[in-house]
Order: sequence, then structure tokens, then C-alpha cells
Amino acid sequence: MRILVTGGAGFIGSHLSESLLERGHEVWALDDLSTGRLENLRSFERHPRFRFLEGNVVDQPMVTGLVAQCDRVFHLAAAVGVKYVLENPLRSLITNIRGTEVVLEACAEHGRKVMLFSSSEVYGKGVAVPFREDDDRLMGSTHKLRWSYACGKAVDECLAIAYHEQRQLPVVVVRCFNTCGPRQSGAYGMVIPNMIARALRGEPILVFGDGQQSRCFSGVSDVVRGSLMLMDCREAEGEIFNVGTDEEVTIGELAERIRRVCGSDSEIEHVPYEKVYGSSFEDMLRRVPDLAKIRRFTGYQPEIGLDQMLELTVRDMCEQMRRPVPAGLATA
Repeated sequence: MRILVTGGAGFIGSHLSESLLERGHEVWALDDLSTGRLENLRSFERHPRFRFLEGNVVDQPMVTGLVAQCDRVFHLAAAVGVKYVLENPLRSLITNIRGTEVVLEACAEHGRKVMLFSSSEVYGKGVAVPFREDDDRLMGSTHKLRWSYACGKAVDECLAIAYHEQRQLPVVVVRCFNTCGPRQSGAYGMVIPNMIARALRGEPILVFGDGQQSRCFSGVSDVVRGSLMLMDCREAEGEIFNVGTDEEVTIGELAERIRRVCGSDSEIEHVPYEKVYGSSFEDMLRRVPDLAKIRRFTGYQPEIGLDQMLELTVRDMCEQMRRPVPAGLATA
């Protein structure tokens, strides 16, 4: 098939594009390069079945024309990262909501199956861990810009379900949980690449707050594999799925593991949230997915553990930073 990947030069989008090429598809990747990077496409940019198109997903005529020429659509184009969203709240909301509306309308007009990539952020401040797809959501105050991303993604999901019910659009929604791995940039506030870069440079590894907040860091290869399984599952249409891993770790422990994998003697430094993000940020204590639904529909199980994912990411960042691989990994 010919497949359109919006946000195709982004972290997840580039891995998805590469996997689709490996499966024999033709891939058109659309990206405005606001957070995506051409470097992410380096390993396959000259592939005869790959085409990169620079453009913004809110450009309705362009998107409609591309969708008309493709068989399926994966919609990942979005403003990403806590730092970017807090610094660009208006642009982030417009991109995430208007862009999704443009893509869904084009897919409905041309009868194209589409997968919408959402986020675990939609669970907000919920405390009923692990999170199930039909759980109630608890959002913070609208004065806290930190929640604008979560609200935008929730609107995206509502649009997708409405298009499915009223226009019979074959759409599948996936909620990603802290996807990480090679090619991820720390430029927009992503915790693992930021910690690894500091550890490799011997700088203090920053832990925001007390470090007791916990997350499940999913390997990007697992997220891509699970998403492709869902896209091929007819019964998944009109449904929402958690995708990722349920291996939980505190941020404080994560910093210790990264220091160990990097063979670093960096200090671990705790920093108040306010010092980094100002008063527009607040955090939640735990974020763990219930993976029963995706397992029931597809048989999906995560395959990449946290330690393996960290090792892969450290190797990739050493290459990016032109540094030698830590001794403990050089012979692994």
C-alpha cells in the first residue's frame, strides 16, 4: 500500500515509516520540521519507496490531496514535549486540534483508514492506576498550561470517535505512554535523552521534584509494532487502546539506572518544578497503562525492557554526540 505518515520526520513517525518500508509499503512522510528532524530519516531517506514532503498538517488542500493518493494514514503530526508546549501553547493547540480535524475530514471524504496517535496525558491527574481506556479523566486547572496538551489530545479523540460514529470513518486511536528509544531528542523536555546526555558529559543529572513520581517508559519498537497490529485489526476500528509497557520505574531510580549504564560519576541533582517550568506546571504521581485491551484484540506483549531500551538509546546518543560507547556497553 501507499501510506501517509503525518509527523513522519518525528521520533515515533520516523521509526514507523522505517517499519512500514520494511513491510514492503510505499511511505509518504509529511512534516513541517518544527520538532521533526531530517536526521531521523537518514537511514532510509534514499529508499525508492520513500518520499518526504515538507508541509504543515493544518494545510487542508495539501493534506486532502495527499490523502486522496494514499491507501492508509497514520496521524502523528503534533506539538510534542512539555517544554515546547509550555513555550508555544497557542500554536500547540491549533496544530493538535485543527490538524487532526483536517486529517480526519480528508480521510472521511476519501474513505481512508486512519490511526490517530494520542497520549497517556489524557488521563490527567487520575489516580486509578493502572489506567484503563474507559476510565474517567481528571484534568487540572485551565490556568495551568501544562494541561493544554492533554485537553487538545482529548478533543482529538472525541473528533475521531465522532467521525467513526457519524461518518463511518475506520479510525483507531492509540494512547502512547512515554515512548523512548534511539533518535529521541531532548530538546523539548524529554527526560531520558536529557538525562543520558548529561550523564555522558559528566554533568549533574537533573531530577525534577522529589523523584518519587513513576512512569512506564515504552520502547519505540514496541509502540510501532503494537500500533501496526491494531491497524491491521478490523475489530479495533472505533476503539481506543493503550500501547506501550507496564514496567514501572520512579524518576529517581531512572536517574540511577542511566548513570550506571553510562558508567558516569555524575551527581544526581533534584530541581523544583517551578525553577524549570514556572508556575504553569504540575505533575502526577503515577502513570501506568492497563494493557489488557490491546492484548485481547491483538495478542500484543511488550518485548523491550527498560534496561535494554536504555542501552540502545545510550549507544545512539554516543553516535550523535560523537563519543565512545561506555566500556560496559562496548563489549555487550
